[in-house]
Amino acid sequence: MSPEQCHTDTEACAQHIAERIGPDLRVAAPLGLGKPHGLLNALYRLTQADTSRSLTLYTALSLTRPHPARGLEERFLAPFVERHFGAGAVDPAYAVDQAANALPFNVAVHEFYMQSGALLSSGSAQRNYISQNYTHVARDLAVQDINVLVQLVARRDTPDGARYSLSCNPDLTLDFIDQVVQSGKPRPLCVAVVHPDLPYVSGHAEVSRDYFDLELATEEAPPLFALPRQPVDITEYALGLHASALVRDGGCLQIGIGALSDALVHALRWRQQDNTQWRRALVALDPRGGTHALAARMGGLAPFRIGLYGASEMVMDGFMHLHRAGVLKRRAWDDLDQERAAACGRLPPETPGGHVLRGAFYLGSRELYEWIAALEAEAPGALDMCRVSNVNHLYGDHQALAMLQRRGARFFNTCMMATLLGSAVSDGLENGEVVSGVGGQYNFVAMAHELPDGRSVLLLRSTRQGPAGVETNIRWNYGSSTIPRHLRDLFVTEYGVADLRGKSDSECIEAMLAITDARFIDALCAEAKSHGKLSADFQVPERWRRNRPEHLREALKPWQAKGQLPAFPFGSDFTEVEQRLLPALDWLKQRGGHWRGKLEILRTALRPGTPAAGEDEALARMGLERPASLGGYMLRRILLAALRRAG
Repeated sequence: MSPEQCHTDTEACAQHIAERIGPDLRVAAPLGLGKPHGLLNALYRLTQADTSRSLTLYTALSLTRPHPARGLEERFLAPFVERHFGAGAVDPAYAVDQAANALPFNVAVHEFYMQSGALLSSGSAQRNYISQNYTHVARDLAVQDINVLVQLVARRDTPDGARYSLSCNPDLTLDFIDQVVQSGKPRPLCVAVVHPDLPYVSGHAEVSRDYFDLELATEEAPPLFALPRQPVDITEYALGLHASALVRDGGCLQIGIGALSDALVHALRWRQQDNTQWRRALVALDPRGGTHALAARMGGLAPFRIGLYGASEMVMDGFMHLHRAGVLKRRAWDDLDQERAAACGRLPPETPGGHVLRGAFYLGSRELYEWIAALEAEAPGALDMCRVSNVNHLYGDHQALAMLQRRGARFFNTCMMATLLGSAVSDGLENGEVVSGVGGQYNFVAMAHELPDGRSVLLLRSTRQGPAGVETNIRWNYGSSTIPRHLRDLFVTEYGVADLRGKSDSECIEAMLAITDARFIDALCAEAKSHGKLSADFQVPERWRRNRPEHLREALKPWQAKGQLPAFPFGSDFTEVEQRLLPALDWLKQRGGHWRGKLEILRTALRPGTPAAGEDEALARMGLERPASLGGYMLRRILLAALRRAG
């Protein structure tokens, strides 16, 4: 790469790209962290300013900072957003405009995965959504005549010259470029945007300098996008405890992101570090022994002696915590003979090399990025970032090796809803609106069925707050499906585990009813009977009647009282005062979407009740200690009521 092809100014780099490519930019950018927001914004501005130009962007998971609504939400989030994301943070301008239905006519954005629920109201996002399995994206991109690829990279200067690491996103770039070259199409202009804080990851993520045509390295770079750590509640902890008993020592682990995954990670760590208390909590949740029976057959109750190997499209904070806890420690080798020896216990423990975690992209907290950098320095190769076709796919040259490495695999993913017959709803609504995307979920479910001892485990809360109050997430049927019923396997709610693999329809219905909230069991049972899928003389067992939140809270009360089920199991980005505010704001949010809830808020505001501890500090944090207007006074009154009710 000649010096003329290295830029230090973002606008000049964008102008160079525009002049070299011409008026029609067809740009590919990685999902999540690997998007260079500054350069994309510069290209977006060029297109906005010149209607003779066009910009078509193919990407996924465009991350933006929260943009709070006016009122209590803005008072809480605005200071937090500035503190957590940093004053120099940059949002992708196209994503902000798309969410507001304000994209110019000469810009089109196609995403195969969206921030969950963020673009339900965006007409252009809904129309331009491309539904794809993660492993098919590179193939489909190769026929879109992409002429520019932009990517955030890490750079390392060596005696042999500069090297680049695709670091957080080797997932699609490697597969996409290979597909383009193999098809005989022109290779797109590849632009490396160097970020000084992006961890350099070697191995499969590393490419030579001539992989890229242009380099952009500015004097200052915006902070890396870091996800705020979210709270975990009792319902989620119960679900995580059940799920953690399904994991077999010496097996392979895939997990996603969110509170349910955090609860699972906490439970796995608890199983390892305080096994007695973990077992007692599981017994309290599982007095009927259903989860324990499954643990004996496919999982385990003991601490992890051999440990787990991680193979997950997304590397997130949970893997870091499991590695530190001594759970993620089984090594895998990219050599079939070595892996066979390891699987048989014949590989000497002092054998060097191997990796404990393989992923296609990473995204999480700043602590995660620091851990990745430290792991690379201490044990290069322990983390293998590679193409998504390896992680999410079994077939090809690596099939025999991958099946050995992924022995005992448990693929944990979340879904929004499930049906009594075993299909899962994870990405969209029955009216066609897209909530997020399929991503890799179908890949992992299908892979679980192909591996001899693999299992797919879909996690979901049994209920949610709907417009008319509490609704069940377990339905008789639903007009959208992400995972079809013929791939049904394991479902977990806070009330237990349903094993559906190889079961008849009536057996599946009974298993799903057993993990359904008791308030909805009779209606679901009646519907199944009306369609002839459940025997007319079937009677709901009395033990299922205990599937209620109050029984759940009572079962786990001793461990919550001892602080073993904290709201933030892995630390918090919120201050102590903000942590006290979160339950109150959540209480208001759950009730603010329907008239009954609004009426409850009004009644509570008129009679707020007994003062709660720390409410003066909470009011001060929200700027409501001495309101100067009637609107401010009303907000103060509502917040006081919520603080006291939530407390």
